[in-house]
Amino acid sequence: MKERLQELKVEALEKLSKVSIKEELQELRVKYLGKKGPLTEILRGMGSLSAEERPLIGQVANDVRESIEQLVNEKLAYYEQQDTENRLRSETIDVTLAGRPSSQGAVHPLNKIVQEIEDIFIGMGYSIVEGPEVEQDYYNFEALNLPKDHPARDMQDSFYITEELLLRTQTSPIQVRTMEKMKGQPIKIISPGKVYRRDDDDVTHSHQFTQIEGLVVGRDIRMSDLKGTLLQFVQQLYGPDSQIRMRPSFFPFTEPSVELDVSCYYCKGAGCRTCKNTGWIEILGAGMVHPRVLEMAGYDPKEWSGFAFGMGPERVAMLKYGIDDIRHFYTNDVRFLNQFVHL
Repeated sequence: MKERLQELKVEALEKLSKVSIKEELQELRVKYLGKKGPLTEILRGMGSLSAEERPLIGQVANDVRESIEQLVNEKLAYYEQQDTENRLRSETIDVTLAGRPSSQGAVHPLNKIVQEIEDIFIGMGYSIVEGPEVEQDYYNFEALNLPKDHPARDMQDSFYITEELLLRTQTSPIQVRTMEKMKGQPIKIISPGKVYRRDDDDVTHSHQFTQIEGLVVGRDIRMSDLKGTLLQFVQQLYGPDSQIRMRPSFFPFTEPSVELDVSCYYCKGAGCRTCKNTGWIEILGAGMVHPRVLEMAGYDPKEWSGFAFGMGPERVAMLKYGIDDIRHFYTNDVRFLNQFVHL
């Protein structure tokens, strides 16, 4: 048995010394040292040896095992070192090469305008309030003084889900909900969000667009407060030299109602193609909250008054950045968006 162990040792070490790949090394390790290997078989036969022979054969067997394991471990360490060196060579980075330019993202121009408008009104003490995009007919129309037979309630003008549910056509319902919640308390809010109307998409219209509406309710609120608020807003948005003018208009939920024009910031009022040679550009609608709207929301119009205004950030952005097609905001064309990276 001792001679067999010595022969096994010579055989194993000779084959291991000729190994050239790590996979073959593992196979030989299993072959000689595994549970079904020759060394294990020899050790199983030690039960037939005498008590004097067992320690001697056991010592020889351990020597054979240690010799084989030592050579296997040395070879394995060598191959692992080779793998590491090869990987380092393949992954070497030449730090002297010029870096690859990475594309830089930016805030979407429409979101940028919305954030800018929000910051202006937050600085004036307003709070931002949001509401559901799927709205009840009552809040979207009736509570805003648009009765059931009003033309704006035509099924062809709005996206109705049921007779009493629709995609909101404006963010004004948020104002009504806020007045109901804050009944008997002053209010100073703006409500930005998406709105939906059954418009054919073209250069100036979209079936989905953004609105920002504002509402102030308090005691002794006057038209002069509205004018002063909008003047401050315009001068912060377009520059301190900007001027405004109000033209009479009509909205069911405000009385009196006005359209607000801002002096053209391209030609400074001299007249150009942007302002159609008038020197003025319309940007929003506004007015004093209709007494009926206040009353339906729980405010006594004899004690409370307020003003409201609404604007489309798309139009504001188009005028400010010289964009000629509202659809650019929604097509996600990187060529278009890249123009606003450094704004």
